[in-house]
Amino acid sequence: MRQLTVGPNDGGQRLDKFLAKALPALPQALAYKFIRTKYIKLNGARVQPQTKLTEGDVLSFWISDEFFEPVDEHNAFLHITPKLDVVYEDEQILLVNKPAGISVHSDENGEKDTLLAHIQAYLYRKGEYRPQEEQSFAPALCNRIDRNTCGLVIAAKTAEALRVMNEKIRLRQVEKQYLCLLHGCPKPAQGTLTLFQRKDEKTRTVQVFDHPVSGGLTAQTEYRVLKTHNGISLTEVRLITGRTHQIRAGFAHIGCPLVGEGKYGHGEKDRKQGYPYQALCAYKLTFSFPADEEAGALAYLAGKSFQLPPCWFERGEFQRRG
Repeated sequence: MRQLTVGPNDGGQRLDKFLAKALPALPQALAYKFIRTKYIKLNGARVQPQTKLTEGDVLSFWISDEFFEPVDEHNAFLHITPKLDVVYEDEQILLVNKPAGISVHSDENGEKDTLLAHIQAYLYRKGEYRPQEEQSFAPALCNRIDRNTCGLVIAAKTAEALRVMNEKIRLRQVEKQYLCLLHGCPKPAQGTLTLFQRKDEKTRTVQVFDHPVSGGLTAQTEYRVLKTHNGISLTEVRLITGRTHQIRAGFAHIGCPLVGEGKYGHGEKDRKQGYPYQALCAYKLTFSFPADEEAGALAYLAGKSFQLPPCWFERGEFQRRG
């Protein structure tokens, strides 16, 4: 028999979710069978898969040792020398400036050199992430941006921070602002785009419509043109909704595609003009939630805002100061 004690980063989650992370070598179907047949017990008693765990709970296992073996793919960070542009850090969260050209996390191709792996490697080397002491939690990303987009990404260093931040993002209490270069100039120069998007799984793109469509989702984007020069506009964008490719597809739909963007714009032509990536940067984050009980361990962040200095495509006529 083996036992696991539920730690501070494990409490509050369902048993089946905990087992999927704590014992990655244990197939889910088998985990349910072991729970049903009482080969897995909670505090010495029968338990249900949906039971929520509490710190200090003791799980007992009458199963083979092979299910406790680590899965190598979960430790990609051990083989990485971390390279991070840290914007802000405390005991709960980490804000990093992701460069264009790196994925935030592994995809279907199993890519290991990801932003998340660099974050986990960074915290591991600092001694703040000790996977041997964790059973189900690992530092995780709270938001994501595309591979070829640069800018601010939030990482949670504790399970409580991850839970609260994900909820605040879901409630749209974390405001995200972007800067981009557009071909042309939207008319009017300041306004709100209200469009409707539908995913095309075959092409991995989205279709954009001016009117509601079956299977479509509303996509709302506020924008403000800051500067225009030689037919290109430096534009500030604030997401009201967070749809797939919302900025890229939406501005292309109104005839102002992002400079350097390939799926909806003129990427190949723009690359010859010195734009290797889409000119899009998540440059500002504002935590617009109140400092109340629901903010929990992150109440101290209420009202705070973080902004990046000028990014790689802000140059010449498009140089932003501060």
